[in-house]
Amino acid sequence: MSHRPDEDVQRISTPLQHTALAHPLRQRLLFALRGRPSTISRLATQLGANKGSVSHHLRVLREAGLVQDAGTRQVRGGTEKYYRRTAGTLIVAEPQAEGTAALLGAVAQELDRSPTDHLLALRHLRLSPANAARLAEALAGLVDETEEDSEGEPVHGVLVTLYRQAEE
Repeated sequence: MSHRPDEDVQRISTPLQHTALAHPLRQRLLFALRGRPSTISRLATQLGANKGSVSHHLRVLREAGLVQDAGTRQVRGGTEKYYRRTAGTLIVAEPQAEGTAALLGAVAQELDRSPTDHLLALRHLRLSPANAARLAEALAGLVDETEEDSEGEPVHGVLVTLYRQAEE
């Protein structure tokens, strides 16, 4: 899959990073931090999770080098700490089953909380290797070439996968 040259990319390769990705809430935290830095309180509200859980999972992501501190801001009664992703794009070169399961679980939770109708389709197709490669390229191109609208527009998740079923 291609990436815009101005995007920062982080490759997921260490056992600690794979472990960090093996939980649906941590995946959702990474989704939520894609656009801008945020606080524990804002993330907890956005994701429908408690602050203690968000704090714990942010710590795991930070220790794995996937999230970093993004400064503080004084508010009445204290200081708000902000967090951000360490990269705009995360590439998992060798996905592990636990991380994939967590990703799919996170997407399921996002679909459940979506305020609008969504598209979810699974279809199995018989394809030659050449046709499978063309389809993968077309799908990746469609996602990569879609221009984002302005900052005030709602965020939509897109999950695309093409895989070959194992033969028995």
